Amino acid sequence: MQYRPLGRSNLKVSALCLGTMTWGEQNSQAEAFAQIDRARDAGVNFIDTAEMYPVPPKAETYSATETIIGNFFQQRGEREKWILASKIAGPGNGMSYLRDGRTRFTQQHIDSAIDGSLQRLQTDYIDLYQLHWPDRRTNFFGQLGYQHNPDDELTPFEDTLEALDKQVKAGKIRHIGLSNETPWGVSRFLQLAEERGWPRMASIQNPYNLLNRTYEIGLAEMSLREQCGLLAYSPLAFGALTGKYLNGLKPEKGRLTLFSRFNRYSNPQAERACARYVQLARDHGLDPAQMALAFVTRQPFVTSNIIGATNMDQLNRNLSSVNMGLTDSVLQAIAEIHQSQPNPAP
Repeated sequence: MQYRPLGRSNLKVSALCLGTMTWGEQNSQAEAFAQIDRARDAGVNFIDTAEMYPVPPKAETYSATETIIGNFFQQRGEREKWILASKIAGPGNGMSYLRDGRTRFTQQHIDSAIDGSLQRLQTDYIDLYQLHWPDRRTNFFGQLGYQHNPDDELTPFEDTLEALDKQVKAGKIRHIGLSNETPWGVSRFLQLAEERGWPRMASIQNPYNLLNRTYEIGLAEMSLREQCGLLAYSPLAFGALTGKYLNGLKPEKGRLTLFSRFNRYSNPQAERACARYVQLARDHGLDPAQMALAFVTRQPFVTSNIIGATNMDQLNRNLSSVNMGLTDSVLQAIAEIHQSQPNPAP
């Protein structure tokens, strides 16, 4: 396993991070425990969760994922072996059960969210605490492009950073990060941190995969020049890049089969590009999922690649991807497909 610096902190995280958003929905607690054990044995030391997990979010399962992780720590006593990341939910998305449905990045909501996560996770501190999506109407899930609204309501960045600074000083969180953020948002947070002496964003958790490489436009340079690396989520495009959904296939327990809301990688352009990437892998004797993951992990702006799985076979294959090298001919073919069908999915 490779280990990489988390921003400018003194922490080094594994190049693969264990994603958890299926735990409590598609995976039981026993299955989650087995995934943690397997990932740890493979050298993974980084685990990512969120207060709103599992997904799709709903009142009946809200916070189940953090609870499962907390139960693992309570039963196994292995908290010190893990760099633990979680997130506060932003406004919107119809979650009326979460702080009366109006969660904002204010002192009140940040304090409440952190205390709730710490209680469920059964820990005294969170290593990396992330803003799950912007506290303003931008960069929506599954949508490219920005539409400006001069009347948009947003919490001042200063208020958010000051609130997070208090939590760092209190020892409840160690470092902070962003998720689903834009270049403007990242630069604003970094500028204020430098000017005011507040905590500096250590990472950006955004989607990045062979069907959506929009991170390379603006944010990749930000990551490299500012040491604020990408924690790549959806590296397999919700499983589409494994090839299991091609030609209209609907595997019984597949996420895209179970939950129609995850359709951002199902448009005709994305399906055509996906088919080409899968065929490329097979032509070179590679597992399509491992090729897609290896491409993400090798990028110089990526700090860690967040892998998720609903069964142990998937997890084992995903973990093995860290050892896969991609030849120049494979990389050239990937570049040619991307050039002909750039970013077919949001």
